Amino acid sequence: MSPRLRLQPEAVGIGMTSQRVRDRLVDRLRDAGITDEATLNAIRVVPRHLFIDEALASRAYEDTALPIGHGQTISQPWVVARMTEAVLQSAPKTVLEVGTGSGYQAAVLGAIGLEVYTVERIGDLLRQARKRFRALGMNIRSKHDDGRVGWAEHGPYDAIVVTAAASALVDALVEQLAVGGRLVAPVGGPGAQSLIQLTRRDDGSVEQQVLAPVTFVPLLSGMLD
Repeated sequence: MSPRLRLQPEAVGIGMTSQRVRDRLVDRLRDAGITDEATLNAIRVVPRHLFIDEALASRAYEDTALPIGHGQTISQPWVVARMTEAVLQSAPKTVLEVGTGSGYQAAVLGAIGLEVYTVERIGDLLRQARKRFRALGMNIRSKHDDGRVGWAEHGPYDAIVVTAAASALVDALVEQLAVGGRLVAPVGGPGAQSLIQLTRRDDGSVEQQVLAPVTFVPLLSGMLD
């Protein structure tokens, strides 16, 4: 797979938002163990500075999480890359993201060419993310809903990415994973979370693997405007 997102130079910006700065981020991710070229290329072409507040643009290509309001964050680029390359190993066509947030993770998945469905419980964040998708010409389907229930209407999905941590894997989401599909989610409480990879076998059983220690905001139920 190769990234499908193509930006005009004026959309990329200059200085700390330049292509050279993004290339350096990709080099750091490669040094940190990210090896999937489709993932790295998507990180290279998706302009992370457009997914955060303008006041933080100078930090957009640091390998760190940043605040996006409403007590939420845009994930660290290494985490986005690790989750992306994990689900790509199952060669997915469709992917469900739980927790749209800024829209950056969905944009990375979409830039690779996947059919992305994303659910966000905070209406204001979703409206901002939709504007970014439109500005970048990305056809990402989104829904304002409680992410813990997923989006069964379009399932089962070849891959599911959960961008907030629950104390255990959510059964409703596991049930929406296709046979042969892969789900990646942070699991655990504050200060003790692990990134879990779950693969659904042909016989319906599941295989779990711990990928890395991580820190995510909690996966909450309900909806906010």
